[in-house]
Amino acid sequence: MGYTLCVLGCGTMGVAVLSGVLASLDAQIGIPLSQPKWESHTPGTVTPRVSDDESLPARFLACVSREETVKKLQATFFTAGSLGSSVEVLAGQNVRAVQEANVILLCCKPQLAHTILSEPGMKEALDGKLLISILAGVTISQLVAWVLPTTKVIRAMPNTPCKIREGMTVVSTLPPSDSLELERMIILNIFSSIGRCRFLDEKHFDACTALSGSGPAFACIFLEAMADGGVMMGLPRAEALELAAQTLQGTARMTLQGGAHPAQLKDAVTTPGGCTIAGLLALEDGRVRSTIARAIQVATERASELGQPAKK
Repeated sequence: MGYTLCVLGCGTMGVAVLSGVLASLDAQIGIPLSQPKWESHTPGTVTPRVSDDESLPARFLACVSREETVKKLQATFFTAGSLGSSVEVLAGQNVRAVQEANVILLCCKPQLAHTILSEPGMKEALDGKLLISILAGVTISQLVAWVLPTTKVIRAMPNTPCKIREGMTVVSTLPPSDSLELERMIILNIFSSIGRCRFLDEKHFDACTALSGSGPAFACIFLEAMADGGVMMGLPRAEALELAAQTLQGTARMTLQGGAHPAQLKDAVTTPGGCTIAGLLALEDGRVRSTIARAIQVATERASELGQPAKK
């Protein structure tokens, strides 16, 4: 028998993760995906495939705070593959859901974490279970202080492209235990279903928040600027945006699939005296490299302040 997965605070990100898990399970039993991933594997991790039932969820619980959200989520999951209709959506029943679950995914707003984990009976419900938090800025030490010592606490940081199953998730390293391999497979089966998954020490999470969490916003600035340049030179807006988006997507795939360094790809299209080198020099004049790198630095510093008590 598989385990029971509970999503606490099933908002936008919770829905995205759970939908990805459902789609991945459908793929394993041969049901075509409505939105197939371009990538069939994740180097260095394990893409969900047929494996021991213990590492795969068999029951799904989604917790929300309001009754009016229940029907909305039920309709959302109903279209999320053959297993979508089996998702049980519960309003105001966090403790009961956790009691019936084996793995709990904490997806609420960071400022609500303490309130939810402090509900009467919640500590006992989490006893001996795996708690995976995707809350930005809320540290493992904070979470550990709110639960019993027997609760296994892990942090994960997925980004918004997980909504189309092209996300990047960083997971904190797992503490040694007798069930380490099973827990690792459970985590990989969850997060590899929505993109790529990597394990890193928690000390790197602020930088990961800036790079992959905030990164899509930074990429959109560059994407929009490329499209604007095309429009300035006479291209229709829609075509300029399509050209820019596909160019960035294709280049990223060449890096991920082929393992080529960005500098190699850059040099391959930079001919002597050509238009590419002229454009690159214009970018260097605008200090694009240092500006982007500084954006990651500043975002990292800000990420370290999230979830922490406000300074008086």
